Amino acid sequence: MRFGSIIILAVTLCLWGCGDDDSTSESGAGGMTDTGGNTGAGGEPNAGGEAGVGGQPGAGGDPGTGGEPGTGGEPGAGGEPGAGGEPGAGGEPGAGGEPGAGGEPGAGGQPGTGGSAGAGGDPGAGGAPGAGGAAMGTAGVLCDLQAEGMQRLVYEQGRNRQAVDVTLPYRYAWTCSDTERSLSGNGVPNHGVDGGQFATPIGEQNIQSSVTLMPAVTGTLTSVREPGYALNGVKFEPGTAGTCPDDAASDRDCAYAMGRDQWQMVATPGETSPWRFGFGVDENDAHVQPNGQYHYHGDPLGLVATLNPDFETSMTLVGWAADGFPIYSLRGHSDPQDADSELAEMRSSYRTVAAPAAGRPSVDDFALGHFEQDWEYVEGSGDLDACNGRVGVTPEFPQGIYHYYTTRTYPFVQRCVRGEAEASPVRPGRPGRP
Repeated sequence: MRFGSIIILAVTLCLWGCGDDDSTSESGAGGMTDTGGNTGAGGEPNAGGEAGVGGQPGAGGDPGTGGEPGTGGEPGAGGEPGAGGEPGAGGEPGAGGEPGAGGEPGAGGQPGTGGSAGAGGDPGAGGAPGAGGAAMGTAGVLCDLQAEGMQRLVYEQGRNRQAVDVTLPYRYAWTCSDTERSLSGNGVPNHGVDGGQFATPIGEQNIQSSVTLMPAVTGTLTSVREPGYALNGVKFEPGTAGTCPDDAASDRDCAYAMGRDQWQMVATPGETSPWRFGFGVDENDAHVQPNGQYHYHGDPLGLVATLNPDFETSMTLVGWAADGFPIYSLRGHSDPQDADSELAEMRSSYRTVAAPAAGRPSVDDFALGHFEQDWEYVEGSGDLDACNGRVGVTPEFPQGIYHYYTTRTYPFVQRCVRGEAEASPVRPGRPGRP
């Protein structure tokens, strides 16, 4: 369903509580695809126990050899089909090599261990869905998702923190063609905005976007300013346009919007304390741009609770990335290839640098973590790759797929994608910049 109403609110500069959000961080290298082994190596069906090897009827006790049928070789003893080698024991499809055991896609490798989807190359190991980055389609998943209604929004606005209590219509619709997933909506959240201190009021937008239904991991990490849209039509945009000069001693010395200095401000604290910036984000790590567009800088808690009341014990699909892969909230399986493994909160692989960069404002005024340049990707230090993603099974994709996560710590939402997408301009100083 499409609605044509467009309300464009006057664009005003945010002096605080908002950023123009026109920049993002380019992710560093790490977690490239094609790591692992190739299909067929070390576990092809029949390898390691083909019927007849190690006990085919006749070998090691064929009826008549080593005893009358029944003695040392009768069918069933020492060689009869079923014992020592018959299909099922020591080599039957399923044991030692058949798809399923030691080689089925997902377990140890595709028919033929050592590299098929599943081990050493499957989605999850090395990175790309399938071996070497093969496409994993998303058709059939949430291809007819739409809703509309009225939402009460309560927040504070402006420098004087004027109380706002307003009810606005929200609407969003996701549809699929043969090749694309498309979004139409007005960008109004379908949940509360508790704790928000916004420079401009939330207003309706004209949201139109589309992504491929056949995403594929590439060998390139592409920097994106807007990594995707949540299921309710609200965009993710984790970066800000706020900057600070070298000699900044407090946030009053910094520009929250359209900054031109080197040190780029991070919108949300994560675990950084004490926190000196006030971008006015609400409990969803979201705030409003000058044109009235509400957007997420981190995990959309209100949306997650609306989509999945059991979000603490099950995975929650919250949106689609710019390259077509799904985005999940915070939690995934502790074993990415086992849907029965316990749920755990995913850990970002970004860490604060050991020492501040030359010329940076004093850490006595801004603890490490306040600026984009304070963060670096450390491969293997967390659960996720440089784009805050990994491959594994999910409720919507039980065979496994590459997917992204929101995290409680930097980058909060991915700043790059591993599939094909239009790159966004990269500003100096972003983590992972060549």
